[in-house]
Amino acid sequence: MKQSVLHLFNSFEQGGTERQTVQLARLLKESGRYQVRLACLNAHGLLRAEAEALDLGHIEQYKLTSFHDANFIRQVRRLARDLREQNISVVHSHDFYTNVFGMAAARIARVPARVASKRDIAGFRTPAENFVERCSFRLARRVVVNSEAVRAFLAGSGVPTTKIVTLYNGLAPARVEPPASFDEKAARASLGLPQGRPLVTIVANLQNEVKDHRTFLRAARRVKKSVSVAAFVLAGEGDLTEALRAYAVELGLEGDVFFTGRCTRVAELLAVSDVCVLSSKAEGFSNSILEYMAASRPVVVTDVGGAREAVEEGETGFIVAPGDDRAMGERIARLLSDPERARRMGERGRRVVEERFSCAAQLAGVESLYEELLAG
Repeated sequence: MKQSVLHLFNSFEQGGTERQTVQLARLLKESGRYQVRLACLNAHGLLRAEAEALDLGHIEQYKLTSFHDANFIRQVRRLARDLREQNISVVHSHDFYTNVFGMAAARIARVPARVASKRDIAGFRTPAENFVERCSFRLARRVVVNSEAVRAFLAGSGVPTTKIVTLYNGLAPARVEPPASFDEKAARASLGLPQGRPLVTIVANLQNEVKDHRTFLRAARRVKKSVSVAAFVLAGEGDLTEALRAYAVELGLEGDVFFTGRCTRVAELLAVSDVCVLSSKAEGFSNSILEYMAASRPVVVTDVGGAREAVEEGETGFIVAPGDDRAMGERIARLLSDPERARRMGERGRRVVEERFSCAAQLAGVESLYEELLAG
């Protein structure tokens, strides 16, 4: 009889963690070595339909309101009961909230393989939240990180290195392959983007200041001085949208910056982009970088998290210091002014993703981890 694995994550919104979780569930199901189940804290989001299409059975929701109320205790007990009744052998949590919630319930239920995850470094959590999460790691048997940079961060915060496992994100090529009927002119029109202008694109939520879109916009102003026809695309949604629109106008970029909102057609967007950018102040390992590279786009990224583990400086793109809009603008302009070099960088980037960040490698690493824990 197959042993059962429960993947627990926050919601079905289109964040990198959520997409990676659904993808991993699909890979494990296709492998056939485990019985896979999904559970969440919030059942809403665009990825819900994709998850349900995997036909993994009912997706249970454990609605939390706080870590400090009676409902939290009730939900922990409920999850622990469900784990026992369903004979779950592995609980794998994927984010801050489910680390705290899931590891507590899995420990109570005496689940033999308890796997937590850490995908960011600094800038996302308060000191109190970091402390609570470290406590949850004590209940886990392993903590999966998505870069060596996150491993070093956790080790520096006191998590035993023997407990930390680095498993890189995997990327399915289909995610960034435009449809066979793709037409650049039609795609630009449907995405609300200008025709005939080189496009510099950033894909990141407009919810958290850590993504530092303001540095991207200041770099855009510098690029305009040497590549006057360039246009700039911010793909994502969030509460910062209107403030960033106003900032673009303040910088004199009105008519040059385009906000797409939530982008469900990433493959087409990347296909019409000339250069792709990450401007974050902090990351664990950016899924956007892998998507850019897999789409054969040259990249300009900030030196955060695992960026150097994916991007080869001067070969697949350029790496600049966080907040350095001067260097960022200069590198973007250099790529726009040398399309042949940009093309070669993009092609090398795609090969790097295929060789080092495949779904097959991700699946093999996860299954090996589960086997080790269950054998122990």
